[in-house]
Amino acid sequence: MAYTDRVKQILSWYPSDNPGTLTNLARLLNTGALAGTGKLVILPVDQGFEHGPARSFGPNVAGYDPDYHAQLAIETGCSAYAAPLGFLEAIAGKLAGEIPLILKVNNSDTLAKVPNPISAVTSSVKDAVRLGCAAVGYTIYPGSGARNEQYQDLRDIIAEAKSYGLPTVLWAYARGAISKEGETGIDVIAYAAHISAQLGAHIIKVKPPTDFIEQPEAKKAFEKAGIPTKTLADRVREVVRSSFNGKRIVIFSGGESKSTPELLEDIKQIHQGGGFGSIMGRNAFQRPHDESVKLLKDVMGIFSGK
Repeated sequence: MAYTDRVKQILSWYPSDNPGTLTNLARLLNTGALAGTGKLVILPVDQGFEHGPARSFGPNVAGYDPDYHAQLAIETGCSAYAAPLGFLEAIAGKLAGEIPLILKVNNSDTLAKVPNPISAVTSSVKDAVRLGCAAVGYTIYPGSGARNEQYQDLRDIIAEAKSYGLPTVLWAYARGAISKEGETGIDVIAYAAHISAQLGAHIIKVKPPTDFIEQPEAKKAFEKAGIPTKTLADRVREVVRSSFNGKRIVIFSGGESKSTPELLEDIKQIHQGGGFGSIMGRNAFQRPHDESVKLLKDVMGIFSGK
């Protein structure tokens, strides 16, 4: 399909990238129900690795099968499907490019309780190339005592990915020396998004920010600048602005399990605040199949302005 003006505008924000990387970024923006709109809805299924199979797939046992998630992403018109190495190896050869794949190259588990959270590199950029992926994914934990190692590993991964023409989707979740409430505070989420942009991420994934400010210094700055934080739309707008004044793609996770009305209201607020889309895992695939399909299509309808 011919690129829309909006897709061309977004691609213009990445002038240092090579044609291969821009082509794969465009592929993500031109796939599925939101093709050409500049919005994305991605189905991520790394939760089995991160939280365990029963917690992740017990609510909908079809999810134990990697084929289920890939087909759900295709059926609903998602922009891409993201997963760790094992899940992608189980389906990539069957799909042969039917939907863009994102290889999550680092992962952690909940069995170990460590003082300085850090995800292990569990696959490689070459794995992503071998599997025909359109991008690689990586997680950083701003606030962790191990953040420097993660940032340094990420820089090497981004450089290698670009050499193969692959963009990077960055999960940015604050952990470590931050309060539980602060992990989703507006100042922390905006800061994590800005760090992600500075590290070279093409697409940034963060949690929906709450009306809480963790750092006293940030609280003073927000008050002095008169930055509104009362509504989710206000807070999303600040996160997007913190990502190079909206010149980086910022998408938001579905967050904790919620009722469908609550979830759709959040999506409306994210859309109103200028968010570029959603990356929705458990809130989608843990529902019964038909309910999952309707939810994802309703989310896409909101982002398309219908």
